[in-house]
Amino acid sequence: MAKNRLIRKVVKSRATIEGAGVHLHRAIGWGRPEIYDPFLLLDDFRSDEPDLYVKGFPWHPHRGMETITYVLRGEVEHGDSLGNRGVIAPGDVQWMTAGSGIIHQEMPKGDPQGAMYGFQLWANLPAANKMTEPRYRGIASSEIPEVRDAGGAAIKVIAGSVGGVVGPVRDVVISPEYLDVNLPPGKSFTHPTPRGHTAFAYVIGGKGAFCQKNDPYSYEEEGENYFDMERSRLLGDRHLVLFGDGDRVSVTAEAEPVRFLLISGKPIGEPIAWSGPIVMNTQEELRTAFEELERNTFIKHRGSAR
Repeated sequence: MAKNRLIRKVVKSRATIEGAGVHLHRAIGWGRPEIYDPFLLLDDFRSDEPDLYVKGFPWHPHRGMETITYVLRGEVEHGDSLGNRGVIAPGDVQWMTAGSGIIHQEMPKGDPQGAMYGFQLWANLPAANKMTEPRYRGIASSEIPEVRDAGGAAIKVIAGSVGGVVGPVRDVVISPEYLDVNLPPGKSFTHPTPRGHTAFAYVIGGKGAFCQKNDPYSYEEEGENYFDMERSRLLGDRHLVLFGDGDRVSVTAEAEPVRFLLISGKPIGEPIAWSGPIVMNTQEELRTAFEELERNTFIKHRGSAR
């Protein structure tokens, strides 16, 4: 019998500053990374104030992981040490596999109203893939299919599948699913997830119920843990829901619509040695990476990452 996933915990994303002074909210990236394996970080960089994001993320390295950038408004100009240049436009996704090493920059540019809305997810790579050749997958908005299910939900399928419709991001080692779900009021959305995979939802608009009324769960905000089902059963913007194991996720929009990202992936189950933009398995591998940066031997592949 199929089992609904219960909520393992709820987290409210917290304000922080990254890059050259970008103000954002971090939902994943605090505390022990193993709990979200294979995911390492989720940053929400939605802002209506250009002064809070225009300094961007100047040249910096990555190794041993992947960055997934999804833009809703504004644009992100990017370039790298291999000579690639481009723009992530509204509705586009960039899936970058840093692999053995790349140095790049990402510079957000707001729309005519000054709005810059987007998200960056980091996914780990297993030891066998950490030193693979870097590559980009630039996915235009027009390449991302949108499905409407029987319950009225509108789902953009970036990775994974819904109702037999498969997203454009495929052949990724962690077997990810990445959905952007819009659920109208009074409707429910149920979606199968592979048992054993890590799954979470991140609310980006409205409010929704991500569990049944009497299902207990742990709520965490600003470092405080407490149980309070009635206070937080309906979860709104910038709340992240980490699910326990099971076969499917069920979400209900009650008096208002809810929009959320639903993301899942296969855990790697390996040690994590992480410092800044580099993620390896051991401290010795980290030391080697930073020594190579100093010696200018960090880049192992000089061809195009595309």
